[in-house]
Amino acid sequence: MRIATYNVEWFAKLFDDNDELHNDDGWSSRYQISRAAQTAALGAVFTAMDADAVMVIEAPDAGRKHDAVKALENFSAHFNLRARRAVMGFANDTQQEIALLYDPDVITATHDPQGPQADADGAQGAPRFDGVLQIDLDIDATEDSVVFSKPPLELAIETQSGFAFRMIGAHLKSKAPHGARDEAHAMQLAIANRRKQLAQAIWLRRRIDEHLGSDTPVMLLGDLNDGPGLDTFENLFGRSSVEVVLGKDTAHPLYDPHAARALGQRLGAMPTTSRFWIKPEKRYLQALLDYIMVSPQLRQKNPRWRIWHPLDDPDCWATPALRDALVSASDHFPVTVEIDL
Repeated sequence: MRIATYNVEWFAKLFDDNDELHNDDGWSSRYQISRAAQTAALGAVFTAMDADAVMVIEAPDAGRKHDAVKALENFSAHFNLRARRAVMGFANDTQQEIALLYDPDVITATHDPQGPQADADGAQGAPRFDGVLQIDLDIDATEDSVVFSKPPLELAIETQSGFAFRMIGAHLKSKAPHGARDEAHAMQLAIANRRKQLAQAIWLRRRIDEHLGSDTPVMLLGDLNDGPGLDTFENLFGRSSVEVVLGKDTAHPLYDPHAARALGQRLGAMPTTSRFWIKPEKRYLQALLDYIMVSPQLRQKNPRWRIWHPLDDPDCWATPALRDALVSASDHFPVTVEIDL
């Protein structure tokens, strides 16, 4: 079985008010790429992956005016993909949902949120992901209220053979220091926002521990917007969100070979899953942001990981149409795992 995670930059902008693809010469939200060009590129990437399930990060918008599930299924039908059924969880107000596109002939996927429903005052421990977590983020003995801007998607998965496991799609994000009065204030806001992101990672890890404590296999997929050596706050907080979620020193650590490689070295080449243009420096920055982490039970199922990087993956590089499509489709590249389920 092939399972993927893919952050699609501004997927929502490719659909009209009826959740149908624009597929025209109007500009997408990607620089100098038309909606038709980005749509075609995404179709080429999804077709080449031919995944049984894709955790779509920054999926089309959901709410009063849009239906993310309908949009994804329309996209799938347009390109005749096997992964033709979609499921999502709690909607958010960022126009960037988390949804799973999957082949219903291979698996069943049900949104199955766990944890107590917290009231307006929040709850400790690991409340449901659409709630509020009360946690002391510093040393002032005062609890802070933490929410997910993009609540993780928690799914109950069962394969055609009857193997059941939990799948969690996540998109952790630390807000930029908007509204800062000066450089010192910007640093203060940035530290506070990073602290909240780490709290979200702790919340996510607590939920994972609950599942693994009952011997339920877990696969975590998505964009954690963090990693070893990624920014200046790592030394301040001692560990990254990735390390928190992996839980290396816990009874049930998760594993991702790309994270393990990056954490095991500070110099030298590292795997990357994204590519961003840094305008002031006139260059591209590459970073490892996207992960597929598996629990010990799933690690025994012979998982094989792949980053579909247009420049680093030999098969992608040797296929010009796919290579160009990966560059045009998004600023992130898919990560897949092939696993014997």
